[in-house]
This record gives sequence, C-alpha cells and structure tokens, in this order.
Amino acid sequence: MFIGHWAPAFLAAAASPRAPKLGTLFVAGQLVDWGFFALSIVGIEKMRITPGMTTMNSMDLYYMPYTHSLLGSAVWGLAFAAILILWRRDLFAAIVGGLVVVSHWLLDFLVHTQDLTLTGAPPKLGLGLWNYPAIEIPLELFLLVGAFILYMRSTKGPIAPPAILLVVLLGLQTFNWLAPEPDQWTIATPLLGFVGFGLPTLIAVWVGSTRWHKREVGLAVPSVLR
Repeated sequence: MFIGHWAPAFLAAAASPRAPKLGTLFVAGQLVDWGFFALSIVGIEKMRITPGMTTMNSMDLYYMPYTHSLLGSAVWGLAFAAILILWRRDLFAAIVGGLVVVSHWLLDFLVHTQDLTLTGAPPKLGLGLWNYPAIEIPLELFLLVGAFILYMRSTKGPIAPPAILLVVLLGLQTFNWLAPEPDQWTIATPLLGFVGFGLPTLIAVWVGSTRWHKREVGLAVPSVLR
C-alpha cells in the first residue's frame, strides 16, 4: 500500500470543515512510514531486500515494533493528535488527525504479509494482498480515486492544483509498481521513500490552501450578513 494511505486523508478533509488541512492529513496518512524509514536509517527498526518476498514487493520488513504494531501506530496517532491540539486548539481536528495516522496500520494489514503485530511481539499478522496484484492494484486505485472524488465534491476551488496532485500520485504509484527493485537495502531506500512521501505532501499543502469545504463556504454567508 502506497498512495492508498492517502485515501483516509482525502476522506477526512471531505467529511468536515473542522478537519485539518489536506497537507496536514497527508502527513498523518504516511506518518508511521516516515517514522519507520527514519528509524531504519539509525538501525532501530530493520528491513532487508529479499527478492521474491511477495509478488509485488521485495521489502522484508522483519523488525518494526515501534511503527507498524497497532500499539505503536496508536502512540504515533496520539502524539500527532497532541500536536494538533496544541496547534489548532480543536479536539475534533486532533481526533481526526490521530485516526488518519492509525488508519495506516489497518490498510497495511490488507497488503502486508505476516510482518505486522498488535503490540510489537508475535503473533505476526497480514492478509498478504501484495501476493495478489489482480486484487491489490484495483483496490488501491479504488480507495485513492474514490476518496479523491469525494474530496472534490465536498470542496470548492480551482481544479488545476488537485488535478496535478492526482497525476503525481498516480505517476508515483506507477513508478512504484514498475520500477526495477533494488538487490539490497542501501541508504537510498529510505531517502527515496522520503521523496515519495514528501513531494505529494507539499503539493497537498498547496491544494489545501486553494480549496474550501462547501459547508465552510455556506456558513460564511450568514456571518457576513450579521
């Protein structure tokens, strides 16, 4: 799961004008992967490249208790919510942001092989849809594009910024699916991940600054007339 992790970000932004801005929600959607790659650089969490590990992915994610356990994801979600409370002073926005963080584990559960945990210790879990491209590929596209359409229907603003974001997301996902896989883990692996997460997030910040929730726009009219 790659771009599918941003589906909850679009859904949250579409659901309420009180939700955090889209760029913030994009950070939330991939926060635990930001954390995993950062921790893997310093050796706290670990992965290796094992060709044929799954049909779609050669990453052997054999030790990641602090980010990809359900408990670990919940801690990251609580930390993100705490930051939003301090920043936004809005408990609802903080809860939404925290839930988007935790959604990462639930979506990973669909595609990962048995490398996820509940608390960081066995049993290891995962439905393994990375071994079934005919299911995983349309599922991921459906999640992302469906959530994007809901976001567009719930917000108003220029079309070009979100269209550019969608094209970039689909382009990155295509690269992720079709690019040759590395033979071994190097520092380039997490750095490429940071680029893959960072570029869409920066564009999402731009998109969020150009669009307004329709309910927010509707509420603005009476306030002007008072």
